[in-house]
Amino acid sequence: MHIREIKEKIYAVGVNHWDRRLFDELIPLPDGTSYNSYLIIGSEKIALIDAVDPSKENELIENLKKINTQKIDYVISNHAEQDHSGGIPRVLREFPMAKVVTNAKCKGMLKDLLLIPEDKFIEVQDNESLSLGNRTLQFIFAPWVHWPETMLTYLKEDRILFPCDLFGSHLATSDLYAIDEAKVYAAAKRYYAEIMMPFRKNIQKHLEKLKNFQIDIIAPSHGPVYHKPEFIINAYRDWTSDNVKNEIVFPYVSMHGSVEKMAEYFIDAVMKRNITIKPFNLTKTDIGELAMAIVDTATIVIGTPTVLTGPHPAAVYAVYLCNALRPKARFASIIGSYSWGGRMPEMIKEMISNLEVELIPPVIAKGYPKLEDFKALDALAENILEKHRSTGII
Repeated sequence: MHIREIKEKIYAVGVNHWDRRLFDELIPLPDGTSYNSYLIIGSEKIALIDAVDPSKENELIENLKKINTQKIDYVISNHAEQDHSGGIPRVLREFPMAKVVTNAKCKGMLKDLLLIPEDKFIEVQDNESLSLGNRTLQFIFAPWVHWPETMLTYLKEDRILFPCDLFGSHLATSDLYAIDEAKVYAAAKRYYAEIMMPFRKNIQKHLEKLKNFQIDIIAPSHGPVYHKPEFIINAYRDWTSDNVKNEIVFPYVSMHGSVEKMAEYFIDAVMKRNITIKPFNLTKTDIGELAMAIVDTATIVIGTPTVLTGPHPAAVYAVYLCNALRPKARFASIIGSYSWGGRMPEMIKEMISNLEVELIPPVIAKGYPKLEDFKALDALAENILEKHRSTGII
């Protein structure tokens, strides 16, 4: 990755991972990702903000050498996850006088994950400052964004916030700044949906705390730098708010056509009522796209046949995902079919205990759907419409 100067003697020295397509062996990366690291040269001390994934540590060291850095005094570790911390041991070998600056909880995790010895750490407290001479770093604790040890670093004189994962996007790009706002917005929303959404309430509090800081630039540890910080801050305020849209997200799977026929009818019934519906055939769905869709939706409807006595495994995964990500949806329901019995609806209800939703009575057909089943689907669509109206969504 080419080194770029954000401001005088403040450099982006991280690395793009253009062709990475899976994160944590779980999250699809259609646009690759980046591991951003920033070098700040003060009049007395030099600090590196976060490192990179171990797979790209050679490139990080090369970038640091290109700047002709003779020393690094501090490595600021905002977050212990290895895609940001994994390169720290290599940095410490290359710059043996450097100390790792972080909070007590992050220090403990770095010792566990990377075996960094105790004597390499400088432990800081919330709102504590560290002088680089003519520049000052201030540390802002932000637990559960998205791990318990996370902190943000604020460069006072230059009004730059280094928030690590907060405000990030899995997006490898040659642009230093978020110039293609539509592309960056989509990538940042996907990142929020997959990683940050379960911690929505915590992020609301951290956004309030950040109102006390004058921020000209946000430099996250994934994706481009925000030279218009209000762009991403406003997006996060929207995503983390309690506001939902007049939408239904409808992940479904069908084995022998029954649920597929019900899905087609239900989609049409919803469209006739001017409710936006986002169907996801779970045999073909990018799970990240589904996660993005549930950020704003008012209602989630699961469609599944009964396999043995419970939901189809693909539907189980979708329900598990929704329950884990804890979207702000208000309502939920189920469309499905069965042949001889089972507890499919009850099992799904038990699996969404994290969701603060009102459950609307499901529509379950025995075998292939019949006239009364289609009438019930019309009634479900009408019920959802009335629920949206009654809560002011429409």
